[in-house]
Amino acid sequence: MINFEFVRLAWDVILSHKLRSALTLLGIIIGVFAIIVAVTAVQVMETKLVETVESFGATTFTISREAEFGRSGSTYRARRNLTYDDMVEYAQRARLPSAISPTMSVTGPVEGRFGDLVTENVITKLGVNEFWLTTNGFDIAQGRNLMQLDVELARDVVVIGHDISERLFPNINPLGKSIILGGNRYQVLGVMEKKGNVFGNNIDLLALVPISNMIQNYSAAMRDIEIKVEARRFENIDAAMEEAIGILRVVRNVEPGEENNFDIQSSESFLDQIKGVTSQVQVGGAVIGLITLLAAGIGVMNIMLVSVAERTREIGVRKAVGARRRDVLSQFLYEAIFLCQIGGITGILIGVLAGNIAGRFLDASFVFPWDWAIGAVLGVTAIALTFGVYPAYKAAKLDPIESLRHE
Repeated sequence: MINFEFVRLAWDVILSHKLRSALTLLGIIIGVFAIIVAVTAVQVMETKLVETVESFGATTFTISREAEFGRSGSTYRARRNLTYDDMVEYAQRARLPSAISPTMSVTGPVEGRFGDLVTENVITKLGVNEFWLTTNGFDIAQGRNLMQLDVELARDVVVIGHDISERLFPNINPLGKSIILGGNRYQVLGVMEKKGNVFGNNIDLLALVPISNMIQNYSAAMRDIEIKVEARRFENIDAAMEEAIGILRVVRNVEPGEENNFDIQSSESFLDQIKGVTSQVQVGGAVIGLITLLAAGIGVMNIMLVSVAERTREIGVRKAVGARRRDVLSQFLYEAIFLCQIGGITGILIGVLAGNIAGRFLDASFVFPWDWAIGAVLGVTAIALTFGVYPAYKAAKLDPIESLRHE
């Protein structure tokens, strides 16, 4: 049970030594802040990533030449490109997916032009089919999507992102107009709904053209594609991935016992890998904060020992009027705990605020790391007890007569 009289006395002591208390609080605040700001910033990024991946399709998986997160090396770079013909043959044989879409990217952004208006080199030009919007979580805001016939005939048509429409057609309807993308002319079929930025990349600057058209305009060396597959239900993802592996091993002539010459990755496995990395960052931030807290704990012990020395006569008076050892012990422990809790709560609030301010640049949702905040409160309490018990014990065992003689 909390003794509010001891709390009041602790507050009076802090107010009577403002500078000394503030310096001690600063160490605790910095330690807790280091923990909470790191954890909050990482959770903000993790939350944004989960929201983004889920918005692009929670029931999807991706097939590419080198798709596994964090994997690199000459072995993977030496793999032959994943081609559009590979995708077509896989699509003809597969039975479990509800939609299969290729993505062929041009290296680097391209320029968009309509009349005198130019976007400069900011547009990401993608070669896709009619299922790309479905498998990537996009919708049409105006006009129509690509159709199968557009892909079969390699038509010079394009579906543009919201920001391309805003920049090239600020006051007119873009549908039916012809624009130049990377030196090629395309007729605008539709405009995608606004999506915003994802980790600093503006995905409203996408331009989607039939992949068959892209193949005609670019050399074979630039025709590496990525295949996005949507399963009919979430429960079917594993079976659909196994089916894809089996088909593509045959299509790409992988001998029995050999490693796949392609990678396959579900949205869920990608998130698991990202969470593994973010957890390591959180632990690193926590370790740094813990070291700072230990240093702050030494400061708490120091200020408590000074306080005991300064208040020796006060302790003697209290004992003379009937205060027991445990009363004196409790009073000084309350002061240590109260001081650490003020620093801890302040550090938590500043850390959460700073972490979420950083998250605003990513347009991420507000995050409050309750588990780490509770852990920080318990941690500073442990620091107070660990480093405050000796000064409190020293105060409790003072002889009242000797204390009254102290000047």
